[in-house]
Amino acid sequence: MNRLLKFAIAAALAMGLAAPAHAANPNPETLKVALLPDENASELIKRNQPLKDYLEKELGKKVDLVVTTDYSSMIEAMRFGRIDIAYFGPLSYVLAKGKADIEPFAAMVSDGNPTYRSVVIANANANVNSLSDIKGKKVAFGDRASTSSHLIPKTLMAEAGVVNDRDYQQHFVGSHDAVAVNVANGNAEVGGLSEVIWKTLLARKLGDAGKVKVIAYSKEYPQYPWTMRSDLKPELKDKIRTTFVNLKDPAVLKNFKADGFAPITDNDYDVIRDMGKLLGIDFGAM
Repeated sequence: MNRLLKFAIAAALAMGLAAPAHAANPNPETLKVALLPDENASELIKRNQPLKDYLEKELGKKVDLVVTTDYSSMIEAMRFGRIDIAYFGPLSYVLAKGKADIEPFAAMVSDGNPTYRSVVIANANANVNSLSDIKGKKVAFGDRASTSSHLIPKTLMAEAGVVNDRDYQQHFVGSHDAVAVNVANGNAEVGGLSEVIWKTLLARKLGDAGKVKVIAYSKEYPQYPWTMRSDLKPELKDKIRTTFVNLKDPAVLKNFKADGFAPITDNDYDVIRDMGKLLGIDFGAM
């Protein structure tokens, strides 16, 4: 075999490894539905069995629930068509939108509103009673790509004149429940997470109200969006959208602590992009 032929074969193999194995199916028999990796994976899949059952019944397709190791791997899986439907946080959606051909179609409605907020919590013995007391402390955030456990709490602190590196040390601990655990154990004096998840942790006795207190609440922000691949078959996309917007199954909604799901568009998340500008965060580099 001459050198030129060997080079051509090697180049072809390299290109094959670098590219996705095949184009994503626009009408897959099994839909891969990814849940946001902000809590324990096995617990998330177990709790969302009613969602799986509902989607299989309404869409007439098999559904596999997926929980990736973190936000970045979830975004990459969506980028290469390995996931068909995904439940993103607002920030992780904005990041994914910049890399993948996806579209948001529904957001959770709770207490009549398609919005939610974050809380900043503090160790009860850390002598932290307000945002200004955070100076000189260690602050725990969830994932870098988390909206409610990073971007929103950090924005809340910045608006109070408390800035990362200058005023406090930040630490990323992965998930919302890990934030609560680290603050309760004193590994960090302060932390930020979703108010809904904080209340859930308390209700399940996974958060210790005696060791941790809430010191601040953010304003309301658009809820987590359900998204889907833009290259899915148009008829399938319409059916998915309708299935979520018409969802009334109490077993499914109970897990999300939701009244239902409402239609949503990409423009609703411009407020997230604006927060990035305020904090000087380059989303394209994340």
